[in-house]
Amino acid sequence: MSNYDVATLGGGCFWCTEAVYDNLKGVISVESGYSGGNVPNPSYEQVCTGSTGHAEVVQVTFNPQEISFEDILRIFFTVHDPTTLNRQGNDVGTQYRSVIFYHDENQKKAAEEIVNEIASEKIWDNPIVTELAPYTAFYKAEDYHQEYFANNPNQGYCRVVIAPKIAKFRKHYADRLKI
Repeated sequence: MSNYDVATLGGGCFWCTEAVYDNLKGVISVESGYSGGNVPNPSYEQVCTGSTGHAEVVQVTFNPQEISFEDILRIFFTVHDPTTLNRQGNDVGTQYRSVIFYHDENQKKAAEEIVNEIASEKIWDNPIVTELAPYTAFYKAEDYHQEYFANNPNQGYCRVVIAPKIAKFRKHYADRLKI
């Protein structure tokens, strides 16, 4: 694994974010889980209360020879709204915040640069509120959350929320998709 890097990102519901990165060339694996809170190994039910401080995140293991951390972040900023504090669509609460948990100073610097780059492009009408925080721990979510979209494509939330996000991603990044 030493040739791979890891990004830990919260962009609202982890089902949506996981489904995007699963399709991306250079991504080795994606796990849904929780990060940024104060309760060790929280359950989904605990995180949903908003009282643990965790965000729903994905942990993306990627090959930096195939895709850069910066490109991972550029995609992150196109598949969620980084301007809404503690919410994505109808998902509301601190567990749905936009957050980048950086693993080292290089990731922190890259994240700051990408946030500034995206802000200067004025893609969004409102300011970016994405939190940048040091990575401390990742707790893998329960098994039924892993590959949720792939395993439940006809579930209502998947059809109405995730499928359009995936379609948008595939359209904009067709050249970056796994075959």
